[in-house]
Amino acid sequence: MGYYEEYLTRQISFEDTLKERKNQLKLISDAHDGHDVIVYAADMVTHHQAPTGIDYSDTAPFCDQLSNLHGSKLDIILETPGGLAEVVEDFVRVTRSKYNDISIIVPGWAKSAGTIFAMAADHILMSPASALGPIDAQVPDNGDKLISADEYIDGLEAILKRTHDEGSLNPAYIPILQHITPGTLQHFRNAKDFSKTLVRKWLFTYKFKNWQTHSHSGEQVTDDERRAKADEIAEKLADNKVWLTHGRSIGMTNLIDLGLEIDDFTKDSRLNEAIMRYYALLRISFDTANVFKITETRFSQIYRLTSVAGMPKSKLGAQVLDAECGKCHTKVKVQFNLNEKAVLQTGAVKYPVDTNRLYCKNCHSEINLTDFRRQTEAETGMVFVGFIEG
Repeated sequence: MGYYEEYLTRQISFEDTLKERKNQLKLISDAHDGHDVIVYAADMVTHHQAPTGIDYSDTAPFCDQLSNLHGSKLDIILETPGGLAEVVEDFVRVTRSKYNDISIIVPGWAKSAGTIFAMAADHILMSPASALGPIDAQVPDNGDKLISADEYIDGLEAILKRTHDEGSLNPAYIPILQHITPGTLQHFRNAKDFSKTLVRKWLFTYKFKNWQTHSHSGEQVTDDERRAKADEIAEKLADNKVWLTHGRSIGMTNLIDLGLEIDDFTKDSRLNEAIMRYYALLRISFDTANVFKITETRFSQIYRLTSVAGMPKSKLGAQVLDAECGKCHTKVKVQFNLNEKAVLQTGAVKYPVDTNRLYCKNCHSEINLTDFRRQTEAETGMVFVGFIEG
């Protein structure tokens, strides 16, 4: 039985899924020499209409979670469809200000800007099922659709060449060209060059810093050779003519053929089980709740949530859950309101929205409901509200 099937069969709750994710992050750290572990993950399947790409709103959660870590080496578990290379540059700057040794673990996919991020690591850990992707910049066309900057520039150059050869402009090209300015074209060229510039810089500075000798000859590797190899890899990763589509998966074998050293984490059974169990739990967290981004460590987490699709707030009402006293284990039914008009159910007490705390009727100990609240809000995609009095 696979790990994903195992957890689905057990039908574990969102709360237990969270606890098990934390347990697996600890096991990943233990299996990888005690490295700190941070996760930046976005759903690429269930919530495909949510803003899953790397964007500026991710900077605060990522830095917040990174501040909880205090080790000497860092593992970043990365799952992303891509996004803004400018934000990735910020991620690299903040992680490199704190750690000299960084590994990026890709259990599933790290496409586009995620691939650029991986090039800033000292070590890239993947499995035969993992994939990176091309880094050709994506730019908006006249509508909301994103297209390759390479394709756009090549298309315009083909139009110009044909116009020059024929001595006149085909009227069919006018709707395309009327939206193009010299500034637009330069923006596309800059976007195309920016991705390659980051990859060249980071491969030379980080990935190749310990590349001392040539494996086939044993001769010393020079800085010029490191730069040349970084340039070659950046050009190939950005070449739309090689990969043909931006969504193309580039696996371990492809990356090794390009000249990158990739560590196959499946060769370490202990590390492999911890990573793949965590990844199964991550997928379940996305599939069964209104969570489309998770940034977390062993100790804390920040969720990005979607609203409950197709469900009016007035229909959600409230949830009644059992809270438990940590001292005497007495349970109390607490009503979480998701709608101000909800009526307090028999046997339940009102959730203390302002304090997130109750007192046990049996032993009078304080019951902190903060984590309880976060989990329920994550599951529902809603925010608790108070009761209307009177």
